[in-house]
Amino acid sequence: MELRRLRYFCAVADAAHLTRAAEGLGIRATSLSQQIQALERELGVDLFVRTSSGMRLTAAGAALLPQARTVLAAAERAREVVRDAAAQQITFHIGVTPGSPSWVAGRLWTAIRDRGATLAASDSQTGTQLEDLARGTLDAGVVVLPVEAPGYEVAVISDVALGVVVGPRHRLARRARAEWSELARSELLWFPRSYAPGYHDDVLRSCAAAGWVPSAVRERPPRHGLFVAELAASADLVALRPPPVAEGLAWVPLAEPVPRIRHALVWSARHPHEGLLAGIAADLADEAAAHDPEAAPRGQA
Repeated sequence: MELRRLRYFCAVADAAHLTRAAEGLGIRATSLSQQIQALERELGVDLFVRTSSGMRLTAAGAALLPQARTVLAAAERAREVVRDAAAQQITFHIGVTPGSPSWVAGRLWTAIRDRGATLAASDSQTGTQLEDLARGTLDAGVVVLPVEAPGYEVAVISDVALGVVVGPRHRLARRARAEWSELARSELLWFPRSYAPGYHDDVLRSCAAAGWVPSAVRERPPRHGLFVAELAASADLVALRPPPVAEGLAWVPLAEPVPRIRHALVWSARHPHEGLLAGIAADLADEAAAHDPEAAPRGQA
């Protein structure tokens, strides 16, 4: 029985309302509902009576509530004991690639803090992180896949579909979906290959396999203001990004086959705190599922 599900169960019981509980937890109501249903399936009982006005505990739910609170309190005490017992606090140096999901940095802080350590984070491209990992100046890195990393653990933490990003003048700006054939005359606004060679080449190969070779590829450093301005000013320029996008631009889903962007936590298999880093990766994967089930990892890389 997962502690996260017990925490969600207590939150719904306290709020007596799914949406209010989800708001307090900072996750989607649909994700919270799925977690409650998973706990009910695991236990083989209904924990709530769902009504138009909210959520009411069943007899089984009322019996579980004090036990769940006891378990959660014991887990928190265990964390405190572990933190207090640490003779020397560990500092993890972790790189985070630009464009990572918005929640990654915050979840890194809490996951590392919960393990009695501290975080020294740096904002660096995937290519730079791999060099720093090899030199030993980083303990781990949040990178965009694929990467060549023999001897490293690679744990996928997020897997999201890309879409077409266009300015308001582009012919696809108001479309519900973009067919690959409709991109035939468009140029691609892309990033320099040195930033993430594997991802750079992988997406271009996926586009070619789907039938689209951009009429030109404009490689630009990912500076937000210039990115928005260039797309907004162009009638035949597109970018490929996950949602959300900046105000004034449009994100249009792509027809199949849809390329995806995958982020992963990477660290040396010989790292002295390999177990802690694996736990941090699991926390990041859980956070992806809580924010959006569609963004959840699809297995190990």
